[in-house]
Amino acid sequence: MIHKIVSSRQPFTLAGAPAGFLPWLLTDLARAAPNRAVFIAADEAEMRSVADTAHYFAPEVELLSFPAWDCLPYDRASPSLRSTSERLACLAALQRKPAGPQLVLTTANAATQRCLTPFRIRQLTARLAAGERIDRERLSELLQANGYVRTDTVADAGEYAVRGGIVDLYPAGEAHGLRLDFFGDEIESVRSFDPADQRSIGKVDGFTLLPAAEALLDAEGIKRFRSRYRELFGATATGDPLYQAISDGRRLAGMDHWLPLIEERLVTLFEHLGDDALIVRDSGVEGALESRFESITDYHANRVRAQTSEAGSYRPLAPEALYLTADEWASEAKARAIHQLTPFHEPESPKVVDFGIDGPRDFAPERTKGDNVYDALVGHAAGLAHGGKGLILACYSGGSRDRLAGLLRDHGAANVGFAESWQEALGQSSP
Repeated sequence: MIHKIVSSRQPFTLAGAPAGFLPWLLTDLARAAPNRAVFIAADEAEMRSVADTAHYFAPEVELLSFPAWDCLPYDRASPSLRSTSERLACLAALQRKPAGPQLVLTTANAATQRCLTPFRIRQLTARLAAGERIDRERLSELLQANGYVRTDTVADAGEYAVRGGIVDLYPAGEAHGLRLDFFGDEIESVRSFDPADQRSIGKVDGFTLLPAAEALLDAEGIKRFRSRYRELFGATATGDPLYQAISDGRRLAGMDHWLPLIEERLVTLFEHLGDDALIVRDSGVEGALESRFESITDYHANRVRAQTSEAGSYRPLAPEALYLTADEWASEAKARAIHQLTPFHEPESPKVVDFGIDGPRDFAPERTKGDNVYDALVGHAAGLAHGGKGLILACYSGGSRDRLAGLLRDHGAANVGFAESWQEALGQSSP
C-alpha cells in the first residue's frame, strides 16, 4: 500500500485512517518517500499531537514543525518569538537534503501564509563556533537586527543577554539556550544551558544562528518598506507610528503584518518542500481552509471600515499580499498529488487506499451500565487473542503502566508484558 501511494502521481483518498493511526502511517510514508513526507493538519492541536507521538513509532525519522503565526490576521500584536523561531528553524532545515527519513508537520493556516524565500533563509543563516572572532557589540547589533530581544536573563527562544564577557542567547532551532564565553573578541567556548535554572549542560562544537523574526529591519528592508508604504498609502501616511518606527529601525508590535513591504518577495511553503515531497492532508483541512479564507476577508474588511470611519493609522495590506487566495491554494493543490486522509472506510475504487483500521475500542457502554471496565478490557484482549491478534496498551508514564498491569492481573489477565519501544511492543503483541 505504501509503495502504491509513494509512486503515484495522482492523489489518493487514504481511508480507514483514524487519528491514533496517523503517527504510525505518516512515519511509514516518511521512510518510503524519495525526499520527505509532509502532513497538513487541520489545526495546531492536531499537528502537535502527531509531533508528540511520531517519534515513538519511528525515532529515526527527523520531525520538523512549521506552525502558523500565533496571532490573528491584521492583529496589532506580532507572532511570538517561539512561533517565529520554530518556523525559521524548519525553513532552514528544509534548505538541505534530508540525511534520512524526514516528516514535516504543518497546518492549514501555516500553509496558506506566504513566507521568506529559500535564498533569503540561506542568506540569513550564519555559523558560529569556539575560536571565531566577533566583537560583542557587533554581535549584539547583529542579534537586534535579526529580531532577538535583549533581556536581563534568557528564558525563551529569540532572547539574548550580555553580561560582561558572556553572551547568552536562545537561537531558533536549538533545544536549549547557548552561553558564549568571550576572551576579548574571540569566542572561547560555547556551552548549552537550561533556561529554567540557568545551569550549563555541556560544551557545544558550534551552532547555526538563525533570525528570531521574519520581519527584519536591515537597511535594505527599511528602504523598501518606506518606498512601498508611501506608494500604497500616500505621503500623508509618513506620520503613522508604524512608518516612523520602522524608519528609525525600531521594532513595533504588529509590524510583522507588513512583511510583504519589508521583504523583496515572499513565496509559499511549497517552494521550500521541493517537487518530490509526498504530501498528505487531514480530512478536516477543507473546513479549516474555508474558515481561514473567510476570517482573513472579514478581518481585512473590519480594518478597512475602521480606517475609513475613524481616520486611524492602521493601514491594512490587501489579503493576497501575505496570504494565499482560495484560487491560489486550489492551483497549488492541483499541481501536486496531495493525498486526502479520512478515518472512514470508502468503497473500493482505483483512487482509494483503505488501510482497514478502525477507531479504538470504546468502553463507554460498560461504564454507562456500571460494568467493571477492567473485566471488559481483559475480555476484549482474550477475544483478540482468539482471533490471532495481540493488544498493545499505551500509558502516560512508567508508574501508570505498573498500576494498570497490576489491575489487569487482578482481573484475570494471564500474560502482561512491558515494552520500552514500539518495535519491542510489536515483538510481544502476538498472542
